[in-house]
Amino acid sequence: MKPDPDQLDFFAAPLFPVREAAQSIDLERFRARVKRAMARAIRECPYDRPTIAARMALYLGLASISKATLDAYTAESKNGHDISLARFKAFVRATGAVWLWDEIVSDDGLLLLEGDEARLAEIARLEQERRKLTAELKALTARPVNIRRGRT
Repeated sequence: MKPDPDQLDFFAAPLFPVREAAQSIDLERFRARVKRAMARAIRECPYDRPTIAARMALYLGLASISKATLDAYTAESKNGHDISLARFKAFVRATGAVWLWDEIVSDDGLLLLEGDEARLAEIARLEQERRKLTAELKALTARPVNIRRGRT
């Protein structure tokens, strides 16, 4: 049964959560989280691992990337197999999992905006600026202006 559209859902997660940067970098936790997120991206991707690896190689201009390399990038037990930024970008493109970028930057208090979402953020910024200017104008016009020029 679908919820009534007029009813608010107080338990829904915000679409654009406000984040704060972590005070320190827990590298092991970050590595594990990235590897789990990449494994999730593979599970949700319509392509199998060898196809994802082949697509990555195509994006990188390489002859091939092995399925074993892809497996190492997603295995939490393999600490020495961190993916490079260029290969991560190819992985995101190969899987179509652009949400992975948000996963990478979230610890820094950042939020990824995609496409037209940036325009929405700009609209909100300008609305905020307009409210501030309206308040300043209201404060200035609350007191009458006495003009003394032209009086003798």
